[in-house]
Amino acid sequence: MCVVALAWRAHPHWQLIVAGNRDEFHVRPASALDRWPDQPGLIGGQDLQSGGMWLGVSEAGRCAVVTNLTGFGLPDPALRSRGALVKDWLADGQMDAGELARFNPFNLFIATPGEARFLSNRPAPAVAPLEPGLHCVSNALPGVPWPRKDRLERDMQAWLDRDDGVIETLFDLLKAEDWPDGLPHPHTGDERHPSPIFIRDAIYGTRCSTVIAIDAQGRGQALERRFSAGGHASGESRITFTWPAG
Repeated sequence: MCVVALAWRAHPHWQLIVAGNRDEFHVRPASALDRWPDQPGLIGGQDLQSGGMWLGVSEAGRCAVVTNLTGFGLPDPALRSRGALVKDWLADGQMDAGELARFNPFNLFIATPGEARFLSNRPAPAVAPLEPGLHCVSNALPGVPWPRKDRLERDMQAWLDRDDGVIETLFDLLKAEDWPDGLPHPHTGDERHPSPIFIRDAIYGTRCSTVIAIDAQGRGQALERRFSAGGHASGESRITFTWPAG
């Protein structure tokens, strides 16, 4: 369960901005955002259970972020981990549309200096180019109302309209804890249940907030703020990198 906003050529200074929250069981092991020692140029956190990534960037000029897609039944343990989609794309730039059905249901954004695309594998494998602008997903197909995604989309568009370009303030958007319509709903663990952008829960909640921003010259920053099971700050990473010119 995650929520992410991608601004593709929607800001005068930043050619690409990705901002999102990773929600997961707190007991599931993961490493902090960092450079991968065995994958030169690859930057991101790692799911230490499956070996994949939810969001990352490569200095070869690739960025990717994946979310689970609900409404198509329980995950099939015989299918590949969705985190492998991000890791493999960042590592080698290969994305075979014929292989998408081998993964549990997902939404995926991928971007290079020249283009951005949306991919999904339900109800059937699909790849679509993204127009310049703001694009947001959570755990439903694009266009389906989803309260926390809709809230992030509104807040992110307001941030873009302010045009100050200070990417650290995106963390304020990702930390919003008010419930949709101001109602104090308890979190039930049902991914279809309305949730705030930031989920504070001792068992399953927001594990980290991540922002990646790359300017028109290819100069990039990857920032991550991590949170404990109580929803308190537990660590922070900041890495600068460079993309090839688009």
